[in-house]
Amino acid sequence: MYGIGMASVKHSNHFGMSAWVVQQALDAGMMSLVFTNSSPALPPFGGRSKLLGVSPIACGAPGDPDFILDMAPSVAARGKIYKAKRRGERIPPDWALDAEGRPTDDPGAALGGVMLPMGGPKGSALSIMMDVFSGVLSGSAFAGHVTGPYDPSKPADVGHFLVAVKPDLFMSLDEFRGRMKYLYERVVGAEKAAGVDRIYFPGEIEQRTQVERERTGIPLVQAEIDALNSEADRVSANPLVFMDE
Repeated sequence: MYGIGMASVKHSNHFGMSAWVVQQALDAGMMSLVFTNSSPALPPFGGRSKLLGVSPIACGAPGDPDFILDMAPSVAARGKIYKAKRRGERIPPDWALDAEGRPTDDPGAALGGVMLPMGGPKGSALSIMMDVFSGVLSGSAFAGHVTGPYDPSKPADVGHFLVAVKPDLFMSLDEFRGRMKYLYERVVGAEKAAGVDRIYFPGEIEQRTQVERERTGIPLVQAEIDALNSEADRVSANPLVFMDE
């Protein structure tokens, strides 16, 4: 046993939230790296047409709380724009450009244009890295040829790259967890900038939100409820049950 497992996946499809894959490794007491590529949504830095995917980079390490990073190389995840469109909401004008290359707060226009990479060339480079490790290495589609999740005309041909690592490769598990705890305390205990009430560890807000959602339920607008119940009806499944009923 070497303590490291690595897998490349080809001819795949959209695999949803990367943190879900990270959580599986955490449940087994493992560290992880989770890469994927995705359909074109970003221009390369300096460009204006879709070529790169909003491909998340995710990783995790067991601790108290666990360290979980799951982020897109764009200013905002594409799923947030789809969510805003479903809810009839506007988006910040620095998230995307419309088809004419102009900043827009209209989620529909944003989906017809391009997302913007975070940090300019840095976000663009991270997206290219996801294409290298997930698409080029696996033999899946890459360089703008991944099919979008809402296009049924041909397979998506997405690639993934997954790594799981034992946290006690170089020290005992207790020592590793102690060092993770020290890192957590240093991060959340750092001096706060003006107007900041609390500093959070990566993944901590999401973990707290999950606990709250499991207790009180998931807030949905009527359009989302109607869409989900319509799909449930198609497969003869029970409709959504409201917690206050």
